[in-house]
Amino acid sequence: MLCEVSLAGNFFTTWFFLCVVTFLSVMLMSGATFYFLYWNPTYDLWVHKSNPKYPTPKVVKNEILTMMKGLVTAALCPSLALYLANKGYSKAYCGVTEEYPWSYLLVSALVCWIASDFFEFYYHRLGHTVAFFWKQHKAHHVFFNPSPFAVIADEYVDQLFRASPLLIYPLIAPVNIDMLFILFAVLFYCYGTYIHSGYELPWLDAHHPVLNTAFQHYIHHARSVMNKPYHTGFVFKIWDQLFGSVYDQECVCAKCERGKGKRSKAIWESVEKPDYSVLLTPTFWFSS
Repeated sequence: MLCEVSLAGNFFTTWFFLCVVTFLSVMLMSGATFYFLYWNPTYDLWVHKSNPKYPTPKVVKNEILTMMKGLVTAALCPSLALYLANKGYSKAYCGVTEEYPWSYLLVSALVCWIASDFFEFYYHRLGHTVAFFWKQHKAHHVFFNPSPFAVIADEYVDQLFRASPLLIYPLIAPVNIDMLFILFAVLFYCYGTYIHSGYELPWLDAHHPVLNTAFQHYIHHARSVMNKPYHTGFVFKIWDQLFGSVYDQECVCAKCERGKGKRSKAIWESVEKPDYSVLLTPTFWFSS
């Protein structure tokens, strides 16, 4: 599909198309999740929230505005990959052919998934261990109590690096660009929506030995600073385990906090529940 779009236009029309598709995808996933978890919160949901407090509407607005920066930047990489493929400089392709059958597509999808998960971990780690990268990344940590809109709430340079596999992989080997775009736009963003949601799933324990959960990413947002790269991994915990960046302080996940009596109805009633309906008011978006 993306090859047809790029051939029908030019680099800028392809980039614009990908921006629109990405915007619709992220608003569907993040917007639906935010509405379910934040719009009319309940006690039964709140007991699974990592941070008992809710972000203010102003913070959520800033997440969305920063997300838009990340969105338009992320779309540059696949657009450039397609442009280079049309010029004969990239190995990006579309469809299933005799040369690249379903078996190749499935194996390459698995390789890209694992490679991208490590890349996301290591680049993210650099954002907490190297001054230059921390300077780009620290804006993401303004959202220490993130909502689902914080997934790609990054500054331009930070998001450009994070999206760079969409450009680099097709330069190294033949890669189905539709598959790669779907992998990032759906699989990675979908899981990113979960780990930025602020809520822990009752059936995916925060102490899961293999997968990073919403709790690990909340701790990352809340406690990681320069030279403290707690849980910079995305899907799999193994990278943080190998590099010694697992959070080792007292656990404050929702499950453990419930065990300490810190998710009682009395506490719930004292928690401020913001009116997020102002996000639907045009004047709110133009206010400082």
